[in-house]
Amino acid sequence: MQKLKAGAKELGLELTPARLEQFASYYKELIDWNRRVNLTAITDYEEVRLKHFLDSLTIILAWPQATQKDLRLIDVGTGAGLPGIPLKIAFPEIKLALLEATAKKAEFLRHIVQKLGLDDVEIVAGRAEEVAHQARYREKFDLVLSRAVAALPTLVELTLPFCAVGGSFIAQKKGTVDDEINRAAGAIGLLGGSLREVKKVALPAFPDERCLVVIDKLSPTPEKYPRRLGIPAKRPLG
Repeated sequence: MQKLKAGAKELGLELTPARLEQFASYYKELIDWNRRVNLTAITDYEEVRLKHFLDSLTIILAWPQATQKDLRLIDVGTGAGLPGIPLKIAFPEIKLALLEATAKKAEFLRHIVQKLGLDDVEIVAGRAEEVAHQARYREKFDLVLSRAVAALPTLVELTLPFCAVGGSFIAQKKGTVDDEINRAAGAIGLLGGSLREVKKVALPAFPDERCLVVIDKLSPTPEKYPRRLGIPAKRPLG
């Protein structure tokens, strides 16, 4: 885990031996479960450490308040728990919700949260289009995250309804994002958001082009959004 530790240090994070052990356990369980449940196509030890774990931690480049007390965070379409679980390991004080629609993946999430001894983590099994209309989750989070889920015009409709006014949504993206941002501009405004910045991830571990698209929530999302199941993907706003 030395490369993970060194990469985290470049982000300003000091991973203790206990936290590195949690990451090691996370990797072991991820690979073990991946033989039965399709959790990840990346299974090489070093690649998982960098492309999954360290990549998840880069969120703090755009969210320096990650250490704030009682931070409420939801990871939408979390899959195997990325980026939510690595952030929870690094910042145990976060109150984390992991939203995942696939039952078997949600089962893995329950297992790994228990295995790693993580507190204040809720597994939410369901689709964003439905869960975002539940009062318990709608506009209740300071920080909403999503990684490799959908193109930005679709993604903002699935995520901004979870974000409290005054909070932020961060999308992890690879490659050129100008076109996605332009196509999503109307949807962002309609849903109560405003583009703050596109933060480039400049770490030696990532020679490819990675960035964080940061959208602040300025006003409430109209009640009719997100639309019913599948519509945000089929007919993106704007």
